[in-house]
Amino acid sequence: MISEQAKQRMRELASRYPMARSAVMPSLHIAQQEEGYITPEGLRAVAEAINLTVADVESVATFYTMYYQKPQGKKIINVCTSISCYLRNCDSLVSHLEKRLGIKRGETTADGNYTLNTVECIASCSSAPALQVNGEFYENLTQESADALIDQLDRELGVEKRV
Repeated sequence: MISEQAKQRMRELASRYPMARSAVMPSLHIAQQEEGYITPEGLRAVAEAINLTVADVESVATFYTMYYQKPQGKKIINVCTSISCYLRNCDSLVSHLEKRLGIKRGETTADGNYTLNTVECIASCSSAPALQVNGEFYENLTQESADALIDQLDRELGVEKRV
């Protein structure tokens, strides 16, 4: 449920711009913070706050990978698959993470702890391959450093050691 406070923040954002529609992206971030992903109610709340149609808001929400269309895990792993990362073997990194987590890209683990996504450029080309976990960058990754990262994240989540 989108809180009245969140809707008010959206309206305040819209008032800062010469054209209210310019607030669509930050308003979508607010909606996603409220519910963890972009829900139909979130789309409606953004549309009402900035005086757009739901279809207009949805076209933005579905265009950008930073807006999630379904519930995500507690740790959202976004692996870059753009050209720099591709040339530095991101495909084998993704395959390794799929095996390690027991899910395919675009899926969430059964316990709800991890979601594994592939995304286009995350602006870390000089330190490829790279990924983000909940927006935090991890760069120059190898399968070994990815394993160490998952071990660290498991400890943060209180997950027993994976095999």
